[in-house]
Amino acid sequence: MKAFTYERANSVAAAARAAAEKPGAKFIAGGTNLLDLMKLEVETPTHLVDVNRLPLAAIEDTADGGLRIGALVRNSDLAADPRVRQNYAVLSRALLAGASGQLRNKATTAGNLLQRTRCYYFYDTTKPCNKRDPGSGCSAITGFNRIHAIVGASDDCIATHPSDMAVAMQALDANVETAMPDGSVHTIPLTQFYRLPGATPQLETALTQGQIITAVTLPPAPKGTQLYRKVRDRASYAFALVSVAAIVETAGGKIRAARLAFGGLAPKPWRVAEAEHTLEGSTPSEAAFAKAGDAAVAGGRGYGHNDFKLPLVKRTLNAVLTAATRAA
Repeated sequence: MKAFTYERANSVAAAARAAAEKPGAKFIAGGTNLLDLMKLEVETPTHLVDVNRLPLAAIEDTADGGLRIGALVRNSDLAADPRVRQNYAVLSRALLAGASGQLRNKATTAGNLLQRTRCYYFYDTTKPCNKRDPGSGCSAITGFNRIHAIVGASDDCIATHPSDMAVAMQALDANVETAMPDGSVHTIPLTQFYRLPGATPQLETALTQGQIITAVTLPPAPKGTQLYRKVRDRASYAFALVSVAAIVETAGGKIRAARLAFGGLAPKPWRVAEAEHTLEGSTPSEAAFAKAGDAAVAGGRGYGHNDFKLPLVKRTLNAVLTAATRAA
């Protein structure tokens, strides 16, 4: 691990200024991702700004009937909150599907959103990786790419985003509240928070240096059945090969509305409006679900070892939609 300096911030404004004023600075809270990367010298921050003392650990009702989740709320606490379990069940299920109990006790809401995308070669400093060393190449495209993206990737990077929580929040139309070094406040829809790799895979989010996440807000609970299903190699402590967050509202034997978000497929939580629109007004059936699955991975491609993901996402979606419409 390379040497770095450290400070504890006592206010959001001070934290943002400290990170903006020192090139190479990073915020640290739970550290469940950042510390691992620092030990491998994949991340080499020159300065750490500890934000654990900031008053950002509350879960509050909003005036419109939604929920405001502080950036420092621990994953375990968020999953167990009665309001989340009752009104945002897809989020609670997604959180409990992630990592392990020990990590969920430490990991924060903001930190979960900011996990670096996962790839064997990103973690191996002996191998080329455009995300770690821009311009060096992408080892995964011609290497072992079983866990990698089938949609949204580029010739420069095919890594996938690892968060389960973010997939559920995508389906729930979450917004990310942030504070800037100049004191201004910005809200970013989660649909616009993550960047696709394109030619700059090292840039993963819309955040700028010093911009700090203060909360995530959820609109009022949606109608319908909420489900989260994660397909992975192990029953716990494993990232998704494919995951589906679904919110399905039915009426009169037909699907009135659907929200679908996918994990394990892309460099960010993947939501395709066309996949949702194909279900609206349809009678639940394998044919209708297959059409939505085709739309979800339209234009997708495998890279050899991950070719199985294309049919797997369709089967997983079919199972989730079948369960959601039967539950209704």
